[in-house]
Order: sequence, then C-alpha cells, then structure tokens
Amino acid sequence: MKVLITGITGFVGSHLSEYLLEEGHEVHGVYRWRSKLENISHIQDRINLVPGDIRDGYSLQTVLRNLQPDILFHLAAQSFVLESWNSPLETLSTNILGTTNVLEAARWMCPKCRIVVAGSSEEYGLVPPNETPIKESNPLRPMSPYGVSKVATDNLGILYNMSYGLNVVVTRCFNHTGPRRGEVFATSSFAKQIAEIERSGKKPVIHVGNLEAFRDWTDVRDITKAYWLAATKCIQGEVYNICSGKAIGVGDMLGILLSMSEEKIKVVHDPARMRPSDVPILLGNYDKFRDITGWRPEIPLQKTLRDLLNYWRARV
Repeated sequence: MKVLITGITGFVGSHLSEYLLEEGHEVHGVYRWRSKLENISHIQDRINLVPGDIRDGYSLQTVLRNLQPDILFHLAAQSFVLESWNSPLETLSTNILGTTNVLEAARWMCPKCRIVVAGSSEEYGLVPPNETPIKESNPLRPMSPYGVSKVATDNLGILYNMSYGLNVVVTRCFNHTGPRRGEVFATSSFAKQIAEIERSGKKPVIHVGNLEAFRDWTDVRDITKAYWLAATKCIQGEVYNICSGKAIGVGDMLGILLSMSEEKIKVVHDPARMRPSDVPILLGNYDKFRDITGWRPEIPLQKTLRDLLNYWRARV
C-alpha cells in the first residue's frame, strides 16, 4: 500500500517506516525543512520525503492531492509533556490546529484514505487506583497542556468521522520507549546519562525528576505493529488503547538501567525536571484492541531497556 506518515523523522515515525518497508509497502513522509533526519538516515534512500508542515494547511493539501495515499498515519505533534508546561500555546497550536489541517486536507483531497490519529494515555490524566486498568470508556481528566491537546486531537478525529465520514481510527498509546527515543524523555535521559558516565568519565551522578510515577511501558517496535493493525483491522470511528497492561514505576525503570552498568552511580533529584502536576499512575487495558487484532506486546522489557542503553552507548 501507499502510506503517508506525518512525523516520519521522529521516534515512532522512524520505527514505523522501518516496519512498513520490511512488509513491502511504499512509504512517504511529511517533513519540515529544519527537521533532523538522523532517525531515518539509514532508510532515507528507500522512502520519499515530501516538504510540508502540519501547521500549514495548504502544504498538506498539496501533499495529499499529489500522493493520494491509501493510509495516513498522523503522528506529528509536540509530544514532550514537560515542554507543554513551558510552551502551552505552542503545544496547543501545533497539536490541535495541526490535526485540524491534516483532517481538512484529507477531507478535500483523499476522503477515502484510512487515517490513524495518534492520541495518548495522557488524555486520561488523574485516574484513581480503583479505575485501573484504564479502559477506553474511562473519563478524560488531562493533567497537562499536552494532555488537553491530545483530548482535542482525539475528539477531532471522531468528529471528522461522524460529520464527514472520514475513515478515522484513534489510538491511545501508553508509554513506549526503545532505541532512538528523544533524550528529553525519562528512560532515554537515564540511559544517555549512564552512557556518558561510562564513556567519558563524567562524575557518576544521574539527575532525575519524579521517580514515584507508575506507567504502562511497551517497546516502540511492538507499537509500530499495533499501528499497522489499527490501520488495517480496527473499526472506523472507534478509540483503542495500545499498551502492555502492566504498570512499572519510573524509579524501577531507572533501577533496571543502572543494573546494566558496572558503574556506581548516585541518583540526584533535579527540581527542573519536575512537572507542575504529574499523573500518579497510568495503567491501561488493551482488551478491545487485542480482541479485534490479536495483538500482544512481545518484546521483553529487559531487551527494550538494554537496546536503549546500547543505542546511547554507541552515540556518546
């Protein structure tokens, strides 16, 4: 199939591109002129990059009119929760107006295209323990500007399905990590700091934010398979959780990474890495998605974190 990805140069976009190429599909990606291409440098000669910006509706209309993709994965977003507190207007503008531009372009230029809109578990926000594992029907109580923007993204996808008949599926992925994860995200920040201590003789101190939160972690390479199944098997107009169904503390993730190093490293809390408010636990239920696709996460957490740490060891 002919597949178009917004956010192709990002963490998930690059892994999804690899998976689609392995399956024999034709991969196209929207990129901004200032986008860093390092995540896709190893496959750049096998994909077609087209200039565009989700904040520029005209550029998206041009891309979709020319390409006429069978499937569109809308992954582009400002996705760092802490940054959404520092730049709330930028986050809301990019994620909400950007999604509107994508859906409007699809509505006019390729109305039969299958569209996967990437929501987030951050939409659920403040969830009491008695409401876990979280189902798709759970109330949405976002606890960050990013979470608010993703609620809007989610609702826009459903709105365009109901109002214009666009073939939209919405996914709510819980935390995912693995090689090429941006260094601003917790597990990748831990891994990079450990690698720097090992390789460059830095002072054996690692700086961290909130280690008390519990999250539902999945390997990004399992997530990419899930996205493809969402595009090809799920029911349009529906929302699906994608997760592991297990919650692990951020501090425990750090402990696993530290156990993979021979260095004796001190952990220091950094107030600058703390959010104004944080979600205590995000534990998902993916029964709805599993029942329709047969998907289950397959890659063990130890492998995910070891691959992430080795990625940073190679880079530093």
